[in-house]
Amino acid sequence: MHDPIAASRRSALRAVAMQAVVALLVALAFLAGDGTRAAAAAAIGGLALAFGNAVAATLSLRGAVPARFAFAALLAGTTAKWMVVFVALGIGLLAWQLPPLPMLAGLATGLVAWLAGLRRLGMEQATKG
Repeated sequence: MHDPIAASRRSALRAVAMQAVVALLVALAFLAGDGTRAAAAAAIGGLALAFGNAVAATLSLRGAVPARFAFAALLAGTTAKWMVVFVALGIGLLAWQLPPLPMLAGLATGLVAWLAGLRRLGMEQATKG
């Protein structure tokens, strides 16, 4: 039997894994060019978004529920994702005083990797079904 919610959860978590790999590659690029502080900032930006997306996928894709509960879970997941991201960015910028540009670069590449990962995995799912 095909469970579309479980398949969506697996696809979202695979996209998170791809996003984390891209974030670490960006951090390695900053390590080679600008040093450890820039690499740490880029890693925090990208990995915060990856962790936030994992939280959102876990909260949003729980199972078959009525529409109002599914919508509430989607809102809760999205809110939790951005709270995780903003708290991580705030800690990196304010507490650790890391450079903001590499952090934003990690965040931006994380967003692109998330969308590309979902698109790629969605196309794989479409060809299987």
